[in-house]
Amino acid sequence: MAKILVTGGLGFIGSHTVVELQQAGHEAVIIDDLSNTTSDVLERIASITNQKPEFVELDLKDKSAVYSFFENHRDVDGVIHFAAYKAVGESVHKPLEYYENNFGSLVHILQGMRDNDLDNLIFSSSCTVYGETDDLPITENSPVVEALSPYGNTKQVGEEILKDAIRAHNFNIVSLRYFNPIGAHPTAKIGELPLGVPLNLVPYVTQTAIGLREQLAVFGNDYETRDGTCVRDYIHVVDVAKAHVIAVVRLVEKKNADNYEVFNLGTGTGSTVLEVIQSFEKVSGEKLNYKIVERRPGDVTAAYADTTKANEVLGWTTEKTLDDAMADAWRWEKKIRQEMADEAKS
Repeated sequence: MAKILVTGGLGFIGSHTVVELQQAGHEAVIIDDLSNTTSDVLERIASITNQKPEFVELDLKDKSAVYSFFENHRDVDGVIHFAAYKAVGESVHKPLEYYENNFGSLVHILQGMRDNDLDNLIFSSSCTVYGETDDLPITENSPVVEALSPYGNTKQVGEEILKDAIRAHNFNIVSLRYFNPIGAHPTAKIGELPLGVPLNLVPYVTQTAIGLREQLAVFGNDYETRDGTCVRDYIHVVDVAKAHVIAVVRLVEKKNADNYEVFNLGTGTGSTVLEVIQSFEKVSGEKLNYKIVERRPGDVTAAYADTTKANEVLGWTTEKTLDDAMADAWRWEKKIRQEMADEAKS
């Protein structure tokens, strides 16, 4: 059994990863500043695993607080670092906030690890590091080109920070470049619940269907794709979470081939925005109100993964389909809204 720190562990991917860690027999410690989630996710995790993980509310931009955490948790075997701002569109309008948060949190985590002799880190990276590419499917050897958004740049430079840190210090690091995590836990006890207006496609789809949003905006239908809308590799969040568990155990057990490894996490299949909408309408039986609008700054035309390396080296494969993800996302949306309505009545 390993003891793993999960930063951003009450967020969308983080909470699912904590569940998978616990169900695999490991212990999870969560850091989260609650900037895009709520503390009740802790109870939701416990309701699935029958085990409430330790939780520390902490802003990773606070260097002294991060240092204090590591000094009090010297028995941590590895770190999975999710905590970051993550919306492409928002980052275009708030670049300085994205740089301050995403770089500051990463550097403070690395400094805390270094000073307490901790060496295993999984970095939450992204397919955005590949930018606009004609090289499809995208492999780990595809060129990392100039980022089209500040968010993408924080992932590119974040990886450079990791490589520089490895040259100077004894770290073992895996960057997991994932594509578009969607869905929810099949129990519908945890899922994606952004505070405020959603900045990702699927929660906006489900919130529109349930009546919380008036209409879904589809950003552009004049891309060079099969139906004119952007193509993405949508992967079920549970599949993503399981990959993190495999990767961190690989480091803890010293099975990594190099001090720095990179793996793509995706399904290997691209779906257009309209195909995602069609999948939702099929599994939910709901007709979605959507409208085609102008393109959004920072969006690339198409991105989907070659997952051969993750399949062969990690022994990881996806198990869930786009329809599975959309059905789970809809189940979660209905359940959380019902819970909120019941709470309001009481």
